[in-house]
Amino acid sequence: MERRTFLYGAGGYAVLLALGGTVKVLDGNGEASDALRPPGGQDEDRFRSLCIRCDKCRTVCPEDCVSVSSIEDGLLNARLPRLDFHQGKCTFCDLCIEACPTGALEAFDPASDKIGIAVVDPDRCIAYVSGSCDRCDVCEYDAIVFDEMKRPSVVEEKCNGCGACTEACTANVFLSFDGDRRRAIEVVRA
Repeated sequence: MERRTFLYGAGGYAVLLALGGTVKVLDGNGEASDALRPPGGQDEDRFRSLCIRCDKCRTVCPEDCVSVSSIEDGLLNARLPRLDFHQGKCTFCDLCIEACPTGALEAFDPASDKIGIAVVDPDRCIAYVSGSCDRCDVCEYDAIVFDEMKRPSVVEEKCNGCGACTEACTANVFLSFDGDRRRAIEVVRA
């Protein structure tokens, strides 16, 4: 092998390696975002292609549950709206959808559409540990049920991901999963 051929090959390999690293940095963990989007933004590819990061959905939210992704989520995700139920629950008031200038947030029906589905983490749930908590009994969709020992579980068919249980929970035990990927992801970041 000639020296010139070797150098061209090594240079090409270095460029491809750098390009792969750049994509990973730009896209965070290299996977689809696990952020819960405001109502109507559940089609992640469509949402990401239309959202211009104008922040209007966050500023009109009366519950303060819309926040923005940070740079740690990747440069492509930075400043994209996400839901944070520490501040409040989603009341499906549609103000964020009406404020969206690009149509990135589509019409959303809380009776049939889902932001996510809550899942109880029994290792952190006070009711599972001591049996003395009922703070999550706030679901207006009757998606939280209790067993004979007063431990909560979620009825997937009824849960639409409004975040009322997460907002009420003092132990941050509610998780959510994306219905398409069926992969557990944290709604709240402790």
